[in-house]
Amino acid sequence: MLKALDKNAERWALLVFYTLLVVTMAVEVIRREVFSYSSIWGEEIVRYSFIYLAWIGAAAAVRERGHIRIDVLFNYVSPRVKSLLYIFGDLVMLIIAMLAFWWSFETVAVSWKFGSVSHGLRVSMVWFLMAVPLGFALMMLRLVQSLIRDVSDFRSGRPVYEGERLFD
Repeated sequence: MLKALDKNAERWALLVFYTLLVVTMAVEVIRREVFSYSSIWGEEIVRYSFIYLAWIGAAAAVRERGHIRIDVLFNYVSPRVKSLLYIFGDLVMLIIAMLAFWWSFETVAVSWKFGSVSHGLRVSMVWFLMAVPLGFALMMLRLVQSLIRDVSDFRSGRPVYEGERLFD
């Protein structure tokens, strides 16, 4: 169960938020064009679904090494140096993610303290603002997993996992 969750957690969350976004947007377009009526809650659902989609997608990209990178240098170094560069990159990204995770809670804490709610849905903004710390928490988890995999590969002499290439 944990292995399936580890492999597909982001995919299922992305599917849920993407479906919610598309269905709500389609309903709102039909309501606006056919019935000349639209709601404020539909716009909010689409906006916040997109925010969760982006942050969970960023964590999924970390897992698959799918973020945009300039990897020209990797073509000219040995496999061991390439592994060290990936490990260094993950460490730097982990430090940045930890700082951003910590700082993102300030906004959530202010919203919690003052009890702010969204305009249309009248739901606590904490639920929507938690997308950022949740995204960084998922990124940190995936970066730690990546570091463990890369260090293990480095020690055993296996080539480092580079992710899927878009163009070759």
